[in-house]
Amino acid sequence: MMDKERYWVTVVSKDHIKRGVAGSFMQANHGKPGSLKKLRPNDWVIFYSPKVTYEGDEKLQAFTAIGQVADGEIYQHKMSDDFIPYRRNVKYYTCKDVPIVPLIGSLDFIRDKKAWGFRFRFGFFEIGQHDFNLLKEKMLVQKQ
Repeated sequence: MMDKERYWVTVVSKDHIKRGVAGSFMQANHGKPGSLKKLRPNDWVIFYSPKVTYEGDEKLQAFTAIGQVADGEIYQHKMSDDFIPYRRNVKYYTCKDVPIVPLIGSLDFIRDKKAWGFRFRFGFFEIGQHDFNLLKEKMLVQKQ
């Protein structure tokens, strides 16, 4: 029996997710393996970028990438001698950045609409199909 696909949000700066899209991989929670172990092939992941760059403080507050987990297991990739993060392969889809503020009232996973940013502090969480469908519809770029 095939497990039904699940839907996830992970938090990553726009500059970092650009590298992930270019390389068809994702990292989560500063390269730790825990979140990646929850993912199964064909699960969907939506990437939320609070900032443009990891180091900077220019706000973005938008959903910036969407993809499906590819087959294969998590693996480590040496980025430097002291940073060997865990990764998972992802098939990304062409999308546009979608600001969160206009959507706050429509997203079920944001329970407290006034403190909407709180949900993102954990860096990685599961969302329901309603929220996923809403975000996917706004993000995906339809090929003409």
